[in-house]
Amino acid sequence: MTVSLIGFVVLLGLIFLGVPLGFALIFVGLVGFAFVRADMVGQALVTWGDAGLALNARAVNGALVMAGQQMYDQVSNYGLTVIPLFVLMGAFIHRSQLAQELYDAANAFVGHRRGGLAMGTIAACGGFGAVCGSSLATAATICRVAMPSMRRYGYADSLSAGSIAAGGTLGIMIPPSVPMVIYGLLSETDIARLFIAGILPGILLIVLFFGAIAIVTALNPEAGPPGVRVPWGQRWGLVARVWGVVVIFVVIIGGIYAGIFTPTEAAGIGVAAAALFAWGRGKLGWTELRESLVETGITTGMIFVVSFGAVIFSSFVNLAGFTAAISDWLIGLNASPLGVVVAICVVYLIMGCVFDSLAMLILTVPIFAAILKPMGVDMVWFGIIAVIAVELGLITPPIGINVFVVKSTVPDVNIWTVFRGVWPFVVAMLIALAIVLAVPQVATFLPDLMNR
Repeated sequence: MTVSLIGFVVLLGLIFLGVPLGFALIFVGLVGFAFVRADMVGQALVTWGDAGLALNARAVNGALVMAGQQMYDQVSNYGLTVIPLFVLMGAFIHRSQLAQELYDAANAFVGHRRGGLAMGTIAACGGFGAVCGSSLATAATICRVAMPSMRRYGYADSLSAGSIAAGGTLGIMIPPSVPMVIYGLLSETDIARLFIAGILPGILLIVLFFGAIAIVTALNPEAGPPGVRVPWGQRWGLVARVWGVVVIFVVIIGGIYAGIFTPTEAAGIGVAAAALFAWGRGKLGWTELRESLVETGITTGMIFVVSFGAVIFSSFVNLAGFTAAISDWLIGLNASPLGVVVAICVVYLIMGCVFDSLAMLILTVPIFAAILKPMGVDMVWFGIIAVIAVELGLITPPIGINVFVVKSTVPDVNIWTVFRGVWPFVVAMLIALAIVLAVPQVATFLPDLMNR
């Protein structure tokens, strides 16, 4: 247990020194695993002798074999093929320039209200998330079209940047969702049911985000002045231009809901539909196709490096006894299943301050699933709980990856301005988490209909 805690401290130190998370996880996991293996047989990992520095070859070899096996298991997992497919689908949608039209359509209905442009940003993030599956891509894409507009109307940078960073989290709640895929594989939960379960909580988050914006602008009207009122005829014309999002979403989610195809097949169909849509608009030539494929390769590679690191680090902390200690602590609470889930939420909220969302899921889901399943906890419901908790980690300091995405897209905004702007949305997400905890039917109602 002590060794695993030291490993966490070293990992955090490397992260704050600027080492990429995936490589930091791999390094600490390898060294930690080798150290524990050597210690288990009463030997040292590193020794000094007449010949100088010497490593415990058996321990090092065991660590390398473990790492190689874990990496092989990841890349050979058929279920993970949905990740590059959904990323590629998002890239095609981005090339088709739908983000601007989604934003225009959303603002046509709410932009004339106080804080309306920020509300339109949230709605556009929800629409883009419905055909993307990535929080980072949603935040980065919508930021490029929303930030200039909100600045033009005199919105406070804190509200503008905060709404974009928070709205980006909808990319992993509203299906399709890459984290839901990973959760489903790790917990052996039906991914199709998880996708359907994310719809109502996603809508709930949008409503609560609207409420947060309304409260902020009521307290400080200058933070979000109203925009221009758009005539009703023009509003419906703008809605008609985003028919592609509706069609792709209905095909993917409708097909999964009806049992016509699996999530993996849905991903392939979604890619084809998004490519045809972009090509039909004249936005997908050979150059755009190449850029989309390269972007997908880079993003998928990043996801898999973090995944490799997380499973290697997880093997280390498992061997060091950390997993057993957490399990004993949760069981020792003698709490009801709901009490255990609440305790897990607290763990997630703490981890979210320093860990990437994918790393959090890969490190913890196998542990928590082994504890919760014997208690009879609905793993689809817990999956939505876990995703909301992970979403919180995307916008809370000191990591807050969505915050840094907004900062990188709009360099002249101070990072602490963005963090200050996300706090009303953090409160809204905590309320959403409490609602889903208290009323599981918010997450389970639609999946349960699939069985009828």
